[in-house]
Amino acid sequence: MGDVTSQERHRERVPGGGSRPLGGAGSAPPDAPGTGADRGSGRPGPDDGSREREQPQDVWPVVSALARAFDTHGEAQGMTREQQWTLQVLKLSEETGEAAQAVIGVQGTNPRKGYSHAWEDVHAEVADVAITGLVALARMRPDDAADFLGRQLARQAARFPAAWGPDSEPSPADGGQAPPSGAPYRA
Repeated sequence: MGDVTSQERHRERVPGGGSRPLGGAGSAPPDAPGTGADRGSGRPGPDDGSREREQPQDVWPVVSALARAFDTHGEAQGMTREQQWTLQVLKLSEETGEAAQAVIGVQGTNPRKGYSHAWEDVHAEVADVAITGLVALARMRPDDAADFLGRQLARQAARFPAAWGPDSEPSPADGGQAPPSGAPYRA
């Protein structure tokens, strides 16, 4: 969820399609503090401290707490609910752009930056997109975000019956009806 540092832009390609930051023998080990996404900035990255904290088994309490914190901040700024929602959706777009930037960096297709990212960076950015989306939904639907997401997921999954195998049941979200064979996908 942050900008790529100049140190991350200078990565060495390694066998197996990955990359590693350029650095001498004195480089910090990959699991040292400050060596996550914000390598060298002194700010913790996505990998920092994960061994010290228990990871949440259920994401919704964490998402709801984040949503409340952002709501409190927005209210203190004097923003209406709709303004806060608009900014949260724009934040979602920003995170999606960062994921796209990471993919471009993995492929090395920007001649100015070259190979600037690894697939691990893409994974982290996609996780940021998912987290930001969940927080946006929790801010817009604080009373039923999890249930709403479950219904939406069931609707989308019902459009892909092959993903569930021959014994799967049509989704109740679609009225118990499976989509007609060959029906076009509609998001």
